[in-house]
Amino acid sequence: MQIIRHSEQTLKTALISKNPVLVSQYEKLDAGEQRLMNEAFQPASDLFGPITLHSPSDWITSHPEAPQDFEQFFSDPYRKTPSPDKRSIYIQSIGDILKFLKKKKPEDAFCIVGITMIDLYPRDSWNFVFGQASLTDGVGIFSFARYGSDFYSMRYEGKVKKLKKTSSSDYSIFNNYYIPEITSVLLLRSCKTLTHEIGHIFGLRHCQWLACLMQGSNHLEEADRRPLNLCPICLRKLQCAIGFSIVERYKALVRWIDDESSGTPGATPEHSREGNGNLPKPVEAFKEWKEWIIKCLAVLQK
Repeated sequence: MQIIRHSEQTLKTALISKNPVLVSQYEKLDAGEQRLMNEAFQPASDLFGPITLHSPSDWITSHPEAPQDFEQFFSDPYRKTPSPDKRSIYIQSIGDILKFLKKKKPEDAFCIVGITMIDLYPRDSWNFVFGQASLTDGVGIFSFARYGSDFYSMRYEGKVKKLKKTSSSDYSIFNNYYIPEITSVLLLRSCKTLTHEIGHIFGLRHCQWLACLMQGSNHLEEADRRPLNLCPICLRKLQCAIGFSIVERYKALVRWIDDESSGTPGATPEHSREGNGNLPKPVEAFKEWKEWIIKCLAVLQK
């Protein structure tokens, strides 16, 4: 295993910047928010750890790219931010391509994200992708396909029985497609990918600073190691793009995890082709993340 460990000064500069305007902006943040974000460059922090590489096939090794610090994010001329008339995020339950999503984008949408149970292959040279997004068009798509517990088993019912070529305008393949049993692990994995792709639409590039939701992932094992939370550098980017209280955001996330009584659309293999039922929200896999959020709230509210 290889550990990517940056110096305290490197992380501090990536988070705060040396630009006086951005430094002043940072110093105007709530004291608790600064205290939490400063954990980024505390060597003994138990909230934000370094990135670990476990194999040559991990994302950073396979897809070298320049890191993006806060100053680069802030100065990006192509970055889009929500506006009063374009502030909604739409999740479209289809399995289509980005061009189709762009055509379906409502006028008040900041972005629209498609979800599908069909495996995604952006080009022949790639093995697969969990998701893909277009920053300029505000559209993205991601697949649940490999997140089901039965995907890699011989009994997987979503396999294509017969190869069939269709035109780019024929979407019939998405009709009545197989839906696996919805478990807490599937929900956790899907939340990671969906929020990761929406992060790209807000202008966040792949994180190379600390263990973070915005790390790239090249395979399922790497995706599972990636945390659901943003590191302080990416958290500051998102806060800059949207504007929110970190305390209120984290409290809302805890409420979402605790609110098991709210049904969530779901399906089991037995009725997956006959429509969705309302199942209790499976959140067992979110327990560790909830404990992490509570630790962060303790730092924020000192």
